[in-house]
Amino acid sequence: MGFRQAQSLLRMSGSAIGRRVRYFLDTEYNGWGGALISLALVPDNGEELYLVVDCGVPIETWVERHVMPYLDAVPEAMKSPRMSRADAAGYVAHYLAGDHEPLIVADWPEDIALLSALLVTGPAMKADVPALTFRYLPLPGFSTAAHSAVPHNALHDARALRDHVLSLE
Repeated sequence: MGFRQAQSLLRMSGSAIGRRVRYFLDTEYNGWGGALISLALVPDNGEELYLVVDCGVPIETWVERHVMPYLDAVPEAMKSPRMSRADAAGYVAHYLAGDHEPLIVADWPEDIALLSALLVTGPAMKADVPALTFRYLPLPGFSTAAHSAVPHNALHDARALRDHVLSLE
């Protein structure tokens, strides 16, 4: 996808929809196909959500070195206790409850997959969230880690994604 196509998708994902709130998503996880470790949703403006999940499995070496040391590198008020997946799903549901049409924007497909999987809380059970729209937005040449204040921290990476997208509009 070229720069012009990305700009067109950006217009469709935000301003063309009117007042719809976009939430920029980033996750950290335990290696390729691994368990969710942390998740952030950062809106165009307003209150951000940052959660750390107890993934319950041994942490891969690369993740131990590049992700785990930075989980708490967030503002004090946003530091998250390690929580169960069910509790994290509940926090996401509560956070999105006031928005009837949340638009979740991510630059990596695994982020969307991990958020979607988190919302499944058990056999035939799911978190009570409004209808969600996901927008996968490939951004050639952009790396959240390269533009993040704290690389491989979901909150800072989601902020970097938001800032980059807003700069293109």
